[in-house]
Amino acid sequence: MSIDNPPRVDEPTAVPLPSEPAPTAPGRREKPAAGKMPLWRLLLRDRMATVAAAILVIVFLVAVFGPWLVGDAATDQNLEKSTLAPFDVTNGWMNILGTDPLGRSMLARLVVACRTTLLVALPAVALSCVIGSLVGMWAGYHRGWRETTAMRVADVIMSFPSLLMAVVVLYVFSPSAANIVLVLAITRIPIYLRTARAESAELQSRLFVDAARTFGARSGAIIRRHVFPILLPTLLTVATLDFCYVMLAESSLSFLGIGIQPPDISWGLMVSQGRTYLQTAWWLSFFPGLAIVITTVSATVLAAWARIATDPGQRWRLTVPRSRRSRLLPTRKVVS
Repeated sequence: MSIDNPPRVDEPTAVPLPSEPAPTAPGRREKPAAGKMPLWRLLLRDRMATVAAAILVIVFLVAVFGPWLVGDAATDQNLEKSTLAPFDVTNGWMNILGTDPLGRSMLARLVVACRTTLLVALPAVALSCVIGSLVGMWAGYHRGWRETTAMRVADVIMSFPSLLMAVVVLYVFSPSAANIVLVLAITRIPIYLRTARAESAELQSRLFVDAARTFGARSGAIIRRHVFPILLPTLLTVATLDFCYVMLAESSLSFLGIGIQPPDISWGLMVSQGRTYLQTAWWLSFFPGLAIVITTVSATVLAAWARIATDPGQRWRLTVPRSRRSRLLPTRKVVS
């Protein structure tokens, strides 16, 4: 711009307001932020987590409705169809996964064993989660001798290997589903107790807890209304991972012969019964072992997704494509 033609001062200039949102094209909806997006939409954006959730839903549906559908096929014996090979459609759809030495359908036995395995794993996880979380929140909020006593009890329980303790207890007492649930629940209580104690001890010094205490709220109401909702996502993630451990522990006990006893059947017991036929009938141990692996891997993947989805500071990762995550994450410089 030359000096001879200076700009006119009285001409108004348009200054965009910083608070005005950017205009969007007509007919297009603005995508919600990661914090406002519901969990089911976040789940559908992650293919691995969606597949894992679908597998777990199928497992639970099979455990609930499967035994009713297969009827008595899991116990009907037919020696003429002993150890039939799998994937032979001429033997009927019920024998599509082969038969055992007594001619019983492997598919029907897998379905019935699914219910037995979950009836052991789910109550054990639920019982240990409820007891450990309640004691941990109570001890972490009040601190003092309550916290010291709870932590020493947890240390005593954790000083014994959980699987070894279960073996000793079930060897002394009669091995049954109720005893397995009780033993596994007791051995897993310290996991939830220590987690809940650490979180509640940190939350009891927050300002919103101090405000509730100032207005005369009782400790039970504060724990129920303020501490527990914040602690719930962490407990659910730990419980999902612990479900894998409990199911593997039950399978190990059944494999050793001190878990589920016949005529009941579980996936671990099926693996144990089929190990003597590995050379001639590999499917007797392969399919129940594959069911255990698929279920545990699916639960692990879903737990990893839930850990990020329930954390407001990490939830944005689920809305960003994988190719851009490495560029958005902060890099650390290594000083030699």
